Amino acid sequence: MIVVIIAGGSGTRLWPLSTPDFPKHLLRVNGDNNSILQNTYLRAKKLTNKIYVVSDSSHIKHVKEQLAELKDNHFLVEPTRRGTANCILAALVKLAEHEDPDEPIAFIHADHFIRDTKGFVYSFKLATQAATAQGRIVLVGVEPTYPATGFGYIKKDGLLEEESLVYCVDSFKEKPDFETAQGYQKSGDYLWNCGYFVGSINVFKAKMKHFAPDLFASFDLLTKANLDDSFDQTYLGLDSDAIDYALIEKVQDLLVVPASFDWMDLGSYADLASAVNSDRAGNYFKGWVESFEVTNSYVENQESKPVAVIGLDNCVVINTKEGILVARKDLSQKVGEIAKLIASQKEAGK
Repeated sequence: MIVVIIAGGSGTRLWPLSTPDFPKHLLRVNGDNNSILQNTYLRAKKLTNKIYVVSDSSHIKHVKEQLAELKDNHFLVEPTRRGTANCILAALVKLAEHEDPDEPIAFIHADHFIRDTKGFVYSFKLATQAATAQGRIVLVGVEPTYPATGFGYIKKDGLLEEESLVYCVDSFKEKPDFETAQGYQKSGDYLWNCGYFVGSINVFKAKMKHFAPDLFASFDLLTKANLDDSFDQTYLGLDSDAIDYALIEKVQDLLVVPASFDWMDLGSYADLASAVNSDRAGNYFKGWVESFEVTNSYVENQESKPVAVIGLDNCVVINTKEGILVARKDLSQKVGEIAKLIASQKEAGK
């Protein structure tokens, strides 16, 4: 078994803790000595010693520093971000040089927060067994714990076999409204689509040929470019695309394994606040913070000067050398928009 860790990201959703050259998977959460990326790597090591990391050039230096024990040829560097579809194509092309094309590859994400390592290992071993036995792409989906409107969903279509924990995939559903998400959760027929999947090089090639010929053409183009040292130039010419839209949602014989582990995307400060150990008042303070009458808030100060907060509830306050953020926790999904606005103004020299 091979594991490919996708370690991209623009660093906007948790600005100013994360930035384009230091995105969220490089952060340490909840006082942990390891970063989110390092914990992902340690989970992967429970599955296999064949681990590769795909990251882009903007922060590969930090990725290599955090995973110092990994050999240099196990870092696959994108010259720039071109979406998850091309990221995975790059990995398939590079792995085809020296790995068995029939060996299953598990694609996982560097920035997901998971505590149950044993459950993670069990789920991916089950998915790997099914991928090998069936010659198909197998997803790992997460049981919804609340009616989320920010995730896509996978609809199950019955068990593959009796007494099996592997399901056929019926269809994919885009991010629903709240009432629809409530129905999904209540039915028990849906899983969150977290972007986890397992399949061999040969299976991916076959599925691309049949269901996504344009994507296979890009794969073929990159394979040829890899032989004549024009890989980076060719990669830069590809159009950005997501693997879900480019391939996964087009394949008609997918399987899915319901995850046997806890999972959090950490896509906002509300998520981050849920992942840390808060005090009795629901607060998490890090750094020099002085407070009075503060509840349900996340406050982090990375500077030497003090941060004082008074009378806050349901708030996020972040102070770093990159900037200061003050927001209502329930509106923290807007942080990415603000981060992009600030980045564009910096580029304009404002």
